[in-house]
Amino acid sequence: MPTKSTRTDTRLIRAGHGAGRAAKTVGPAVQKGSTVLLPDAASLYPTDDRLTYGRQGLSAQFALQAALAELENAKAVTLYPSGLAALTGALLAILKAGDEVLVTDVIYKPTRRFCDHVLKRFGISVRYFDPLQSPEDLVGGASDAVRLILMESPGSLSFEMQDMTRVAELARARGILTVADNTWGAGYLYRPLDHGIDISVQALTKYVAGHSDVFMGSAAVNSAKLARELDDGIHNLGWAVAGDEAYQVLRGLRTLPTRLARHGESALAVAAWLRERPEVVEVFHPALPGARGHELWARDFTGACGLFGFALKPAPTAAVDAFLDELSLFGLGFSWGGFESLAISCDAQLKVRKFHPDYGGPLIRLHIGLEDPADLIANLQAGLAAYAAKAG
Repeated sequence: MPTKSTRTDTRLIRAGHGAGRAAKTVGPAVQKGSTVLLPDAASLYPTDDRLTYGRQGLSAQFALQAALAELENAKAVTLYPSGLAALTGALLAILKAGDEVLVTDVIYKPTRRFCDHVLKRFGISVRYFDPLQSPEDLVGGASDAVRLILMESPGSLSFEMQDMTRVAELARARGILTVADNTWGAGYLYRPLDHGIDISVQALTKYVAGHSDVFMGSAAVNSAKLARELDDGIHNLGWAVAGDEAYQVLRGLRTLPTRLARHGESALAVAAWLRERPEVVEVFHPALPGARGHELWARDFTGACGLFGFALKPAPTAAVDAFLDELSLFGLGFSWGGFESLAISCDAQLKVRKFHPDYGGPLIRLHIGLEDPADLIANLQAGLAAYAAKAG
């Protein structure tokens, strides 16, 4: 029995522990704590996976992991403090000095920066490949040192589609792991694990959270060995996600199907309109019939999100700037997946790529939010008029 104290300082420290019974609410409880109190001395150093410290996660984090496992059709999900951390953390957990990793040339630029400046420093070779290369040539040409293939389909900024299913099949036969950055598919429009890919990574910051106000990432797997490696990796790095943020992401996840349906429908309407504009050379949206990669998208995806690109007819940079500056309903920002529409120019980011296909003119990326698509089209029309005026 604990000693009863009449001293105020001690009673204030000890008061309130376990007071009352928690009501059952729609969302999980948000526990805030670094220290986890254990029931007895024997529990201080358990031989199993028993929870001993708050950084391992508490109620909201566990609820989010369980929900994401349902979303991804996965057996285990590891949480990371950002989408980039999910990719870098997964790579660090698996790769070692002397390994080689094959990375799609259209990978998210911060991931490329990590590969070039961190992996290489740790003695890991990085080779970029053309996403349009055949799976047979890609995997067949891999050296014995290749440990992992990192893919992103549709590709970042330019939306190339890659046959990730076939790559995964061929890679597995050679003992090579596959990772997909599935942020565009959000684990709902495309489930990499169902297609034989070993690790499905996504930036929960984008569509799952859905409100442009929280950072988080995840890596989903079906292999117990990979799950252990990923969990060990994040614990060894000292990363954690907070309960409040896990709650926010879980709240966003509840409405993901409804939001994605609106994003996808509106984006297709805008993409189809842009395709008919004389200022536009080509629209890069894999769900648009006749677009590049449409057949692969139709085979593997169940829907589309709000992110796509298009190329304008060649014109000076001032014309591109005039187009963007006219878009009052589009924020100029580098994220996407929230409720708001966004636009960026892409050419400055394409310079780091190894392969340089001709897109026909300045490349623009749009994220179509939840606004009325008719209003967005009217705003884009004004932007194209400003573009044409500057293009001469």
